[in-house]
Amino acid sequence: MNLSLEDAAEQLRGGKVGVLPTDTVYGLVAIAANQSAVEKIYSIKRRPSQPGTIIAASVIQLQQLGFPAQELSIANNYWPNSVSVVIDASNVADYLKQERPNLPVRIPNSPALLNLLKTTGPLMTTSANAPSEPTSTTLAMAERYFGDAVDFYVDGGDLSDRAPSTIIGIQPSGEVTIFRQGAAAIEPSS
Repeated sequence: MNLSLEDAAEQLRGGKVGVLPTDTVYGLVAIAANQSAVEKIYSIKRRPSQPGTIIAASVIQLQQLGFPAQELSIANNYWPNSVSVVIDASNVADYLKQERPNLPVRIPNSPALLNLLKTTGPLMTTSANAPSEPTSTTLAMAERYFGDAVDFYVDGGDLSDRAPSTIIGIQPSGEVTIFRQGAAAIEPSS
């Protein structure tokens, strides 16, 4: 079922899982606070040991999931942007982090997506592709990967001109480690 972002928000609040355009590429998404929906993402993606990225409308939403305020205040210097910052997840629910000590989080630079996140709360998202396959750049690609396994799709057009998010880590000293150079250019600390 192909929906608008407004209808997708309603589906997500109802525990559904779908594919929508993020600020970077198409993402497979569910409300982060809904354990069964997040577990469905991992089942669909067939990648249970590699959590995705949590996107949110604000630092406060991320704090409510258990991410530490101090690290978020440093990460907030990079947002809103297509930069995912790996943050300590010690106090985040186990089903989200899948036994990992940290998770990437992002506040996107997309007014439409931010509006969606204000109504749904944070979303767990992972790239819309099968393991070892290219990330979906069109809705047709995502539909080939997932078919009826997801509850809805939102068409954002051809996103082949977009790169995935840049993923960084910030050490307590302020030093930046780049894990993946992506949509936003970040210079590593020297």
